[in-house]
Amino acid sequence: MSNRKIQMPREVYIDPGIIKDTAEICKSLHLDKKILIVTGAHTYDVGAKPVIESLEKESIDYDVIKVNNASQDSISEVEELITPDTTVLGIGGGKVIDVAKLSSFNQGVYFVSMPTTASHDGIVSPMASIKNPNTSISVAAHSPIAVIADSEVLAQSPFRLLAAGCADLIANFTAVMDWKLAHRLKHEPISESATALSIMSAHLITDNIGNIKPNLEPSARIVMKSLFSGGMAISIAGSSRPASGSEHLFSHALDKILDKPALHGEQCGIGTIMMMYLHGGDWKFVKDSLEALHAPTTAAEIGVGDDDIIEALMIAHEIRPERYTILGDNGISKEAAYELAHKTGVI
Repeated sequence: MSNRKIQMPREVYIDPGIIKDTAEICKSLHLDKKILIVTGAHTYDVGAKPVIESLEKESIDYDVIKVNNASQDSISEVEELITPDTTVLGIGGGKVIDVAKLSSFNQGVYFVSMPTTASHDGIVSPMASIKNPNTSISVAAHSPIAVIADSEVLAQSPFRLLAAGCADLIANFTAVMDWKLAHRLKHEPISESATALSIMSAHLITDNIGNIKPNLEPSARIVMKSLFSGGMAISIAGSSRPASGSEHLFSHALDKILDKPALHGEQCGIGTIMMMYLHGGDWKFVKDSLEALHAPTTAAEIGVGDDDIIEALMIAHEIRPERYTILGDNGISKEAAYELAHKTGVI
């Protein structure tokens, strides 16, 4: 019998203008001794400034650090500013959230997630993606004690980021297929509730594609709620399995190969088209859904050469060899990779 703890945020706010209530929310959770704001150069103005105004009105002590990437160096810099009574508030995109999440986890303090973009499902999950010299690795951390997502701020971010978040959620379809395959062939434990929640999160996007448009607050709210439920599926599973399968291995392989990868969600979306084909599923539905969201479906659209796509497909199974997927233990040949990418229109 497992005694594994399932971590969930205590409070979740997904509302327009909620960023102005940050201080009140922190006080209600008794997190108002000292706040360390972790943000980025681009997200300081849109996210950190209104939060600082809110904290100053309530005379809450705070400090600010800007990070450029989700690296071990950034995490170490943040950790140096954390004291036992600090609450870490991550305000920004995926990189900022991951740094805030892991540094707070390492120091044993609470973390509040405040996304300024809805570009991937790491906003609420207990996993962090950290860059090392060769690729990015997924590290176990903890879920935020609270999520404060201002849907007006999210709607103002570039639509490309919102579309990437949608693509990352659509990837749940093949991630769950891979998990079920590993359960059947490798007897890997599986959670029915996590798979059901993950698939529901993906359907929230595909069923609402007509309502997801640029600069619309209700659109941002739909995507954020979907990302939240997808993150909860990861929390229930205790791993990224419900949201990360062969399509994510393909994306991580591209990260390894390319000097300048595309957005995580964009790469995963393209990977989902191809992996759905390998699973014998409706890959055209995936492609049509991504196109309707103006998310890329071809290598050319993300500025990646055909040879890089082929190489990524061939090495993807090596990225996380312990995670069994449709790519198998030995991967696929160059000829099979070319045929897959060509048939699905990726190249």
